[in-house]
Amino acid sequence: MAQISELHVVLGAGQVGPQLAKELVTLGHRVRLVRRGPSVDAGPGVEWMHGDLTDPAFAKEACRGAAVVYNCTNPELYHQWDRLLFPLAKGILNGATRAGARLVILDNLYMLGAPDRVPLDESAPMNSRSRKGEMRKRLVEQYIEAHARGHVQWTSGRAADFFGPGAANTSAWGERLAQRFAKGKAIEVFGDPNLPRSYSYIPDVARGLAILGTRSESWGNVWHLPVAWKGNTLELIHAIARELGEPVKVRRISDLILGIAGLVAPSIGAIREMTYQWKVPFVVDDRRFCTTFGLEATPGHEAIVEAAKALLPRIREIRGAHDRCTVASPQQV
Repeated sequence: MAQISELHVVLGAGQVGPQLAKELVTLGHRVRLVRRGPSVDAGPGVEWMHGDLTDPAFAKEACRGAAVVYNCTNPELYHQWDRLLFPLAKGILNGATRAGARLVILDNLYMLGAPDRVPLDESAPMNSRSRKGEMRKRLVEQYIEAHARGHVQWTSGRAADFFGPGAANTSAWGERLAQRFAKGKAIEVFGDPNLPRSYSYIPDVARGLAILGTRSESWGNVWHLPVAWKGNTLELIHAIARELGEPVKVRRISDLILGIAGLVAPSIGAIREMTYQWKVPFVVDDRRFCTTFGLEATPGHEAIVEAAKALLPRIREIRGAHDRCTVASPQQV
């Protein structure tokens, strides 16, 4: 009799969730992708559910039958994490626990604060220096406690800021970057773009999470996922621009400007407390993951090629729309 494959449930279909779902299908697993909003392209073989994971009944149903649950969610309203983050995490933790599923968390580096040494490995203390960092720290502590009490097997994959195919509309490396290139405007950066800084290539993040969910060595530990870019922010911008064949200008955005902009757009203002990450060297050490699981990050040049390839259609679309508007506008004499 044919063996029935495990059900892996991916919660969140933003930048990483759909690519993770594809990875898991490729590995031969049944996959359920859960999102509050409409479905997106995740390829064949994916079951969809839609609903609010802060609702305990829905979270329980979404996780039902799962062998592994992946939390790839992130509250869309950046300035409302205080209100949204903990109810979301609680619903997911309870759903996974009730299902008897193992839990994989996609996390960031906020809880580490400004590092006093680089590169940052998994032994770095959680010295958060922001409200968002403190919230992430509290969640890590909750997962560790739940694992220690035997409520759920847990592991966490930490990633740096994302770039590459799938970068979201809200990402500095997604829609906003395409808009700036298409309109010939300067690319906006925070802090000092010449400082060493890591960036995570989104397909590497998806592959890394799939490994964490399917390898027994991962459980009970925090892992730094493979990092494709370990240069600096300015070099990354210029590398993408060269691949696109685009001229590039760079403009620094000060904390003062972010604060003023935040009066009109709170999500922009909420970035201000996190700009410390671009004011010190911020390099991630991924050697423990790569050595343990035998997965290296995508070579930097290959990641740049694919990142540019993903941006190009949108750049052309924006320019085409602009050209059509220009032609359609009556000429003034």
